[in-house]
Amino acid sequence: MLHLRMITPPERTEDVVAVVERTVGTTHLVVLPGAARVPAGDLVLCDVAREAGDELLRELQHLGIDKDGSIAVENIDLSLSERAEAAEEEAPGEAADAVLWEQLTGATHEESTLSITYCAFMILATMIAACGVVLDNAVLIVGAMAVGPEFGPLAGVSIGVVQREPRLALRSLTALLAGFAAALVATTVFSLGMDAIGQFHAGMLERPRPNTGFIWQPDPFSFVVSLLAGMAGVLSLTSAKSGALVGVAISVTTVPAAANAAVALSYGEFAQMWGSAEQLLLNLGGIMLAGIVTLTAQKALWRTQRGRWIRRARGSKAPGR
Repeated sequence: MLHLRMITPPERTEDVVAVVERTVGTTHLVVLPGAARVPAGDLVLCDVAREAGDELLRELQHLGIDKDGSIAVENIDLSLSERAEAAEEEAPGEAADAVLWEQLTGATHEESTLSITYCAFMILATMIAACGVVLDNAVLIVGAMAVGPEFGPLAGVSIGVVQREPRLALRSLTALLAGFAAALVATTVFSLGMDAIGQFHAGMLERPRPNTGFIWQPDPFSFVVSLLAGMAGVLSLTSAKSGALVGVAISVTTVPAAANAAVALSYGEFAQMWGSAEQLLLNLGGIMLAGIVTLTAQKALWRTQRGRWIRRARGSKAPGR
């Protein structure tokens, strides 16, 4: 269940109440006239099944409540109420399959925006991966994958394309490209600095590296894994199962590939640099493609499922039924 807290202009409160009452899956409606001060208006509270949340939010936005008032949405971890159980049963589909597009866009907004913190995480993750590449240490590579923040912008691009929001897609793509560019430059300088103090040397990069050599040697599995990881990552975001994102992060070699390219560049190993760049592009492209396809499929399936439920509901109310 979701809990909605709305501040509504007094002249539109009845319209808001009507929308809530006719939306299947809503309950616990409370209206407090004149309770809001900034902005001034009425306070309307209600609970809604997650499956019906996206429809209700669209109706409220159509009334302009998001512009002249306020709409706040919270997840309810526990609700001991028979009315809440009945509302969930009435709502179409399953809660785990529902996508709240506004919530999804909001969840990726911070992570898909170019900021100092985002760039710092990207640079640090790439530097950690550089140490893992030179030392042929798989543990450091996995750690760098988990630290890297690149999935946020990748998801933002996918959501922007599917939702036809060019600003979101462009902002996310800018953050992605600028973040990797900053990481490549910083890690190249870092590699040169480590070489100057005797911690890195060219022989460490040229020797056989059984644990990390795959990073600059892409193959068809690189693209296949990135597709699967992209699908899992998007499903994790839409179902609010954020724990799966850690597994997604350590499944693809985006940050390690950027690190290997930077170290290879610092030593003039252009074969490894181009191989790493190819690995990076394959992973980024695969994740974005998988995200777009998965979100498009979810949108279509949910629309179909809801259409079937509406037809059944109308049929059950037909005369003689």
